[in-house]
Amino acid sequence: MIEIKENAIFIADSHYPHHGDSFLKLLQKLENEEVKTSQLFLMGDNFDLLFGHNDYIKTFSLEVITLLKKLAKKIEIHYFEGNHDFCLKEVFPDIEVYSRKQQPMVFSLGDKRVALSHGDKYATGFGYDLYCTLLRSKITLTLLKPFQKAIINHRIKKLSQKDICKPFEKFEKKVEEIMKHYIDADMVMEGHFHQAKVFGKYISLPSLACQGQVAVVREEELLFIELGQL
Repeated sequence: MIEIKENAIFIADSHYPHHGDSFLKLLQKLENEEVKTSQLFLMGDNFDLLFGHNDYIKTFSLEVITLLKKLAKKIEIHYFEGNHDFCLKEVFPDIEVYSRKQQPMVFSLGDKRVALSHGDKYATGFGYDLYCTLLRSKITLTLLKPFQKAIINHRIKKLSQKDICKPFEKFEKKVEEIMKHYIDADMVMEGHFHQAKVFGKYISLPSLACQGQVAVVREEELLFIELGQL
C-alpha cells in the first residue's frame, strides 16, 4: 500500500483552461520550487477536456501538459482520471495514472486506510456507466478521429460556457449512497462534486476552479488551503 506523505498536495477539478489558470500557476510554482512537495495527487477533471489517442485535443492545454511531464521527472505524481480527462497513460507515460475502472485506490495515511477516487464511480446509474465505458474506448476514439475537430470544437465551446460552481442539493444523501461502497475505508477522498465539504469519513475535495483551494496533508490531517497560503 502506497503511503500518503507529509505535505502531499491534492488538486481536484481545475477545469483548465476554461475556468481559470490557477492550475497552471500552481504547477509553475512547483516547478520553480516556490511551493514544495514530494507527492502530488491530481484527482480528475484538472483539464476541462483532455484524452489520449488524439493530438488535436492536446493543443488546448499544451503548456500544462508539458509542465506536468517535467514535474513527473522530479516528484511522485498520481493522476486519478475524471470524466473530463481520461485515457491519459498515453499522454503522461511517467505519471501513475488510474483509470475509472481501477478506482478507487487505497493508500495509507498513518494507520488509516484512505480510498481515493475522482468521484464519478458509484451511485451513477447504468446509462452513465455505459457512456463512460464507450467514451474511454480506444476504438471509439479512433473511429471518431475523422470528425475530431468539429466534435472537439463544439464540445470545447459548450464546456467554456458551462456553470460548474453550484451547490449540490441533498449532497449528504448522495454521500450516503456512495459510502455504501466504501465499507473498509477509514477515510474517503473524492473530487467531482466541487463541494469542499466533510461528512464523517467522506471528504469532498475542493475544486480549484470553484473554491480556489487544494487539500494538503499536515501532520496526518487533510487541510483545505487557498493557493496564496501554500
